Amino acid sequence: MTKQSCFCSQVSPMADQSSILALLILAVGVTVHFSLHKVDEGHVGVYYRGGALLPVTCQPGFHMMVPLLTSYKAIQTTLQTDEVKNVPCGTSGGVMIYFERIEVVNKLEPQSVLDMVRNFTAEYDKTLIFNKVHHELNQFCSAHTLHEVYIDLFDQIDENLRTALQKDLHEMAPGLQVQAVRVTKPKIPESIRKNYELMEAEKSKLLIAAQHQKVVEKEAETARRKAIIEAEKESQVAKIQYEQKIMEKESLQKMELIEDSIHKAKHITQAEAEYYHLKKQAEANMLLLTKEYLELKKYEALSNNNKVYFGSDIPNMYLQAGVGMAATSPEVQVQ
Repeated sequence: MTKQSCFCSQVSPMADQSSILALLILAVGVTVHFSLHKVDEGHVGVYYRGGALLPVTCQPGFHMMVPLLTSYKAIQTTLQTDEVKNVPCGTSGGVMIYFERIEVVNKLEPQSVLDMVRNFTAEYDKTLIFNKVHHELNQFCSAHTLHEVYIDLFDQIDENLRTALQKDLHEMAPGLQVQAVRVTKPKIPESIRKNYELMEAEKSKLLIAAQHQKVVEKEAETARRKAIIEAEKESQVAKIQYEQKIMEKESLQKMELIEDSIHKAKHITQAEAEYYHLKKQAEANMLLLTKEYLELKKYEALSNNNKVYFGSDIPNMYLQAGVGMAATSPEVQVQ
């Protein structure tokens, strides 16, 4: 008994030290487990202690905090898409429709994280986006008819909703930016949807008929223009042929005028030549009509005359004979 008691007394202190060491290791492990945390890239960490937001943030990476007393949340600062689903909406005509999904693409600036969480909590998108989308869609639907919401103005809903959201965010939360809004086609009552389908089918037929009419009109217009082009072509060809004939006639007329001018000039030249010849011949004959030559011709005529004159006719006879010889002689004829 004495030996066992001694052995037990020797072992007990060593066991106590091992237990204490194990407890210390366990405490350190628990502390590290609850104090060490990780913040992913694209997020900013915010801390709470006793439910109060601490005025500090942390960047992506590993960080330490006081366990059990402090907690943290990671706030996304990159582009994110919030989906608002099954939004009821009543039109001005009293028809209830449902927007199955509205996607809001938004981005929170890192430097605005602390103010955003302080003012609207870490679930800020519920207040600033989800609730606002419900409000704006109901405002839009209540001011328009079903046909306007479903057909006429549906393409404007995206932009109008984005503008309305961003306008309020500029005043309430300047660090939050809405990049885009995508709205799916709303669900409408089945009977009304079928009517719209029938209407769209009729519109398609009308569009096809209108397009066919345009094709027919285009073909007719093409044929008309082709006929006009052909007529203009024939007219231009006829005009060219007419002008060619006119030019031929004018050329012939000019040739005749030239020939007439040549013929006239030739006759004028011949007449002037004959006139000059006769003029020179007359001048030569005038030179021959001397007193001696006339006397000679008178006596030659008397010698050839067989008639006998008596009395007072003798002087006249000689005078007439001399003049007659001069007139009938080829050398003294003047034209």
